Amino acid sequence: MKERDKFLLMVAIFLAAFFIPLHNPRVQSAILEAFFMLQDYAQKHVLTCLVPAFFIAGAIAVFVSQASVLKYFGAGANKILSYGVASVSGTVLAVCSCTVLPLFAGIYTRGAGIGPATAFLYSGPAINVLAIILTARVLGFDLGVARAVGAVVFSIIIGLLMHLIFIKEEKAREEAALTLPPPPEDRRSLWQYGVYFLTLVLILIFAAWGKPAQPVGFFSAVYQVHWYLTAFFLVVLAIILKLWFTKDELVGWVESTWGFARQIFPLLLGGVLVAGFLMGRPGADTGIIPAKYISALVGGNSLGANFLASIVGALMYFATLTEVPILQGLLGSGMGKGPALALLLAGPALSLPNMIVIRQIMGTKKAAVYISLVVIMSTIAGMIYGAIWG
Repeated sequence: MKERDKFLLMVAIFLAAFFIPLHNPRVQSAILEAFFMLQDYAQKHVLTCLVPAFFIAGAIAVFVSQASVLKYFGAGANKILSYGVASVSGTVLAVCSCTVLPLFAGIYTRGAGIGPATAFLYSGPAINVLAIILTARVLGFDLGVARAVGAVVFSIIIGLLMHLIFIKEEKAREEAALTLPPPPEDRRSLWQYGVYFLTLVLILIFAAWGKPAQPVGFFSAVYQVHWYLTAFFLVVLAIILKLWFTKDELVGWVESTWGFARQIFPLLLGGVLVAGFLMGRPGADTGIIPAKYISALVGGNSLGANFLASIVGALMYFATLTEVPILQGLLGSGMGKGPALALLLAGPALSLPNMIVIRQIMGTKKAAVYISLVVIMSTIAGMIYGAIWG
C-alpha cells in the first residue's frame, strides 16, 4: 500500500470514529449487523467455497501453462470457443460473486483476454442451475427463464464489449504472447491434468452444495450426502497428489494459493463488513439503509426503479440462492417484476466485496467499465421484461 493510501485510510478511520453517531440505535444495529454478516460469511463460505477456490486458482497459476490459457482464452483465441466456454461456466461451478474471484484472477493473470475473462467473471455466479430452477419454482417460470437467458446473453455481450473497449491493450497483449517461448515438455498427460482439475472442481461443488428449499428431488438427495462426496474426492485428490506430483511442485502450488489468498481475502472481509453495515444481512432490516425505502422505490417499471434495483443488487452480497427468498419478500412488498429481474441479473454477479477485489485485479478503469456494463444492461433488461410481463 502506498504511503498516500495509508494516510487517507488513517484519516477516514479518524473521521468515522469522530463523527459516527454511535448513540443512534440504527447505527448501533448496523455496526452489529456488519459483524453478524462477517461471521455468517466466515461460517458458511470461507472453508467450503473460498478455500477450494483459492487452491484451484493456485493450481491454474502453477500447472496450467500460459500458452494453454492464451490458446483458449487469450486475446487471439477462437472467439466462439473462448466465449462459449466462459459463458456457461456457471452451470458447472455454481459459485457466488466472491468465490469466483480467485478463479478469475487465476486465468486473467495467466494471460486470458479481458473479454473471455470478464465473461467468465460474470457467468460464474450468474448462471447457477440450482438458483435458476429455484427462481422458476418460487418466483415464476417466466422470471426463471428470463434470468437464465439474460445471464448467458449478458456474459457474452459484456465480454465482447470489454474486448472492444480495451482493444488496444488486448492487441498489445496478443503481440506480447507471440514472443513467448514454447512451454517446456511436461511428464504428465492432458488426461491427468483433466482428472486433477475435475477433482478440485468437484470438491468445490460438493463442499459448497446448498440446502434446497424443498427436501425432495435430486438436489435434496445430493445435499444429504454432499459431505461424503466431498470426503471421497478429497481422498482421490490425495492419491493424485501422491502419485503424479513432486514435493517441489506441491510446495509451489501451496505458495501460489497463499499468494491469491493474501491478495484477495482481506479485501473480501472488509467488503463484507461494509456491505453488512449498509444493507444488513439478506432478509434482515438492520442495515443503515432501511429496507422499506428500497421496497418503496422499486415498485412499477420506471427507469429509476430498474436502475435502483440494479444498483442495490450490485452493492449487496448474495450468498448462493439467498437472492430468491429476498426477491420473494420484495415482490410481496410491491416490487415490480422488471426491477426484480434487474436485481437478479446484477446481484449474484456483483457485490461490494467483489467490486473491491476486481479493482485490485483489473485496475480502476476496467473494473469501473465492467461494473457499469452490468448495471446498465441489468436496467435495460428489467425494463424490457417489465414492459412485457409486468
